[in-house]
Amino acid sequence: MRETWVLYPPVMADIFDSYALADAWDEMFERPGVPRAPYQGLFAALQPLGADELRFRADQLARVFTDRGVTFDYAGEERPFPLDLIPRVIDAAEWDLIARAVRQRVRTLEAFLADVYGARQVFHDGIVPWRLLQSSPHFHRTADGIRPANGVRVHIAGIDIIRDEAGDFRVLEDNVRTPSGVSYVLENRLAMMRTLPALFAGPGRDGVGAEQRVRPVDEYPPRLLAALRKAAPGNVTDPTVVVLTPGVYNAAYFEHALLARLMGVELVEGRDLVCENNRVYMITTHGKRPVHVIYRRVDDDYLDPLHFRADSTLGCPGLLNAARANTVTIANAVGNGVADDKLLYTYVPELMKYYLGEEPLIGNVESYRLADPDTLEWALERLDTLVLKPVDGAGGKGIVIGPRAEQQTLEALAETVRADPRGWIAQRPVMLSTSPALIGDLPRPRHMDLRPFAVNDGDDVWLLPGGLTRVALPEGELVVNSSQGGGSKDTWVLSEPGPRTAPPEPTPAQVHWEPTRSAAWDGEQ
Repeated sequence: MRETWVLYPPVMADIFDSYALADAWDEMFERPGVPRAPYQGLFAALQPLGADELRFRADQLARVFTDRGVTFDYAGEERPFPLDLIPRVIDAAEWDLIARAVRQRVRTLEAFLADVYGARQVFHDGIVPWRLLQSSPHFHRTADGIRPANGVRVHIAGIDIIRDEAGDFRVLEDNVRTPSGVSYVLENRLAMMRTLPALFAGPGRDGVGAEQRVRPVDEYPPRLLAALRKAAPGNVTDPTVVVLTPGVYNAAYFEHALLARLMGVELVEGRDLVCENNRVYMITTHGKRPVHVIYRRVDDDYLDPLHFRADSTLGCPGLLNAARANTVTIANAVGNGVADDKLLYTYVPELMKYYLGEEPLIGNVESYRLADPDTLEWALERLDTLVLKPVDGAGGKGIVIGPRAEQQTLEALAETVRADPRGWIAQRPVMLSTSPALIGDLPRPRHMDLRPFAVNDGDDVWLLPGGLTRVALPEGELVVNSSQGGGSKDTWVLSEPGPRTAPPEPTPAQVHWEPTRSAAWDGEQ
């Protein structure tokens, strides 16, 4: 029997009595007790619940994650990954803006990478300085001459987006090497549907009485598989696709295994592959099987010991030679890291105009290039007012928020930055938007961001509806990464108003999937 929730008019609910709006833009509330339009259905559904019921449901949610092995490593201890009970809601119009902006961003970075490993006209035209390319640790001359069969280098992208104090979206970061975290999106939805099924059955009103629905997320694995198959060398009609993982001890192994399972392809390690005559084969109990597309979750430096780290046992000798011979496609492409260098991030609006002739639909956070001597001196004089980021940092590591840093930290930072200005950018501090998160027994405002995932098949850039919302659980914290104590939320994208249907059931693969490792992912992008 389906459980029924009674929906009441959106008036002040007891559980939100103590919810104090911060200085940041709040995603759920326009003002105390008055939810924004996309949240009215959710607010009405939560309203009858007391603190005890919320805590009971939150404990249920944690048990689902524990039972499914969705944990992460925090200070050396395996813990259930914190999934907040209160989802993030994005209406159809805002999602349309986000989706168009991410597609624009992916097309720009795709064009830039084709240029970097091709004519390099963008440097000849002075749009980006040569020194940026020459000093980038992720620019690999060994990738010269590799021409992807369908022209795609960015098969999967994760673009980090925030909302600022004025309510405007901003791109915070681009991830086009091995963007991670999509397993949380899939697992979050499954756990929420098991714990709070009535939320997905209840109506959300758009103000004219038409019901809205939460868009599903389970289309990602087949979309990814289709894009990978389309990336196969041109003369292959039935390509073999594999997922290449560093192994069970990698923090994101859960995700590698989950995606391989849901796509119905083999999960392999470097030792399972061999290259002969510029062709890649998978070693099986029935002999060697040709491989045509490798969705790699191994960093460039460890991918091919013939061209990168000679001591690597995680990759396979000869992969790059096979890619250059166009007998195998590596996704994402080798050398993509030059496009998500945080210094290159500051040039993306100019690249957009150069390659597409377009203005950014969603702009960057205001940023400063410290490789410029005058800008460096300007920034060093006001480190206590800026956010400093290492250009090659990941997982929130190395970020210094000047207004919150101690003087000793700022002094040490000044020496580090002066010694390597190319290695840092500065940004204007942005107060990330907040949303209610269940802290203890009651909702409290916590800062968050959004990572939409894009899949590029060469003809279209498709976005997973919603993506990963990461939330900083410690009070006042602005770094949302799980390694810094963050968690996540289920992200709802509302469809256009229309007839209501029953919520989709989890797929058999999702229901029967039993992971054996954690889903922690901060070790990747």
